[in-house]
Amino acid sequence: MLACAGFGWHFVGRHFHAAPGEQPSPVRLALLLAAGFAVILAAGSGFAEIAEEIGYGGEVARFDDVLAMSLAANVGQDTRRIFAAITRLGDPSTLVGLAIIVAAALVAAGYRRLAFGWLAALAGNALLNYILKAVFERVRPVHDPSFVAGTGWSFPSGHSSGAIVGYGLLSYVLVRLLPRRWHLPMVVSAAALAFTIGSSRVFVGVHFASDVIAGFLSGGAWLAVCVIAMEFARHYRRG
Repeated sequence: MLACAGFGWHFVGRHFHAAPGEQPSPVRLALLLAAGFAVILAAGSGFAEIAEEIGYGGEVARFDDVLAMSLAANVGQDTRRIFAAITRLGDPSTLVGLAIIVAAALVAAGYRRLAFGWLAALAGNALLNYILKAVFERVRPVHDPSFVAGTGWSFPSGHSSGAIVGYGLLSYVLVRLLPRRWHLPMVVSAAALAFTIGSSRVFVGVHFASDVIAGFLSGGAWLAVCVIAMEFARHYRRG
């Protein structure tokens, strides 16, 4: 959270935001491109490292099993119910509803290009996650379906990547539109919410920890790509 706060204050608040009518400067775009490239490179490398070790006998797979057994033995029912409620914020139905509401609000306010970018980013992440799941075909951990019933393949976590992209991009949209004093709260709140939603998947037992981390990484990389694309589109449109 401290890292996200620092990033939000220094980069998002001071470099990536342009006031209404102001064209994003080449310095801002260069900083955005460098930061985005670093995020994509780090996320891609981390994802690859995890993917290599999730097979039977791999270090990540052994860690997942130990952590899952520990949580099953030590996390109480009330705690699981709390996380089961939190995890609904990352459900596909929740994100679809959020996508429609935000897109409609942006169109009504006259931000049609921003609405298109918002919808394209969410749809692209959903497609990316579907493809990755089909590639790895990792079976979900055995879990109690009375809290949350997980279906489909496990790796990477769609709730984790969806939360990173959905709420992360929402904070980007709000940074574009709201006064500067709201920028830091928006970035930190989005990071906290996405992290909590992803973590909830482990506590309710429908994902291994590595599934969630991989979802954060794939979602973070896609979010970086989308933000860079939207900023460059804004720059060249005004140019």
